[in-house]
Amino acid sequence: MGYPFPSEAWLLALHQTLNRDQQYAQVARGWEGDILCLIEAADGPGWLAAFYLDLWHGACRGVRAYAPGTEELPAAKFTLRAPLPNFYKVISGELDPMQAMMTRRLKVEGNMAYMLRNVPTVLDFVRCCRAVEIEPKLAF
Repeated sequence: MGYPFPSEAWLLALHQTLNRDQQYAQVARGWEGDILCLIEAADGPGWLAAFYLDLWHGACRGVRAYAPGTEELPAAKFTLRAPLPNFYKVISGELDPMQAMMTRRLKVEGNMAYMLRNVPTVLDFVRCCRAVEIEPKLAF
């Protein structure tokens, strides 16, 4: 059974996946930084969904989903912004996450040098995202 993306159900499944995955725990053991993902509307201003992940030394200490209209979003070490189709392509394997960042299809706010020094952690995080089954792609 897949989870709709983006949804709180998908985010909670990702939380469990990250904390059960021994490979992620090992690869990300030095990672220190929370992430806010802003999934933007493809056809206009604003965002459709926001996800916060508290990632610390190979564990996910917590997650939270935010609905549109939420006025206060948490400050995070990294904010990733992209339209829904670009996020979908990254988590479905159609688009390499590092290529998405370098071509600004996935915009990164935060210390890009830190992100580049931790490419294995970034790639393994995305591997865990891909392990969470998503419902078939919607028409974008």
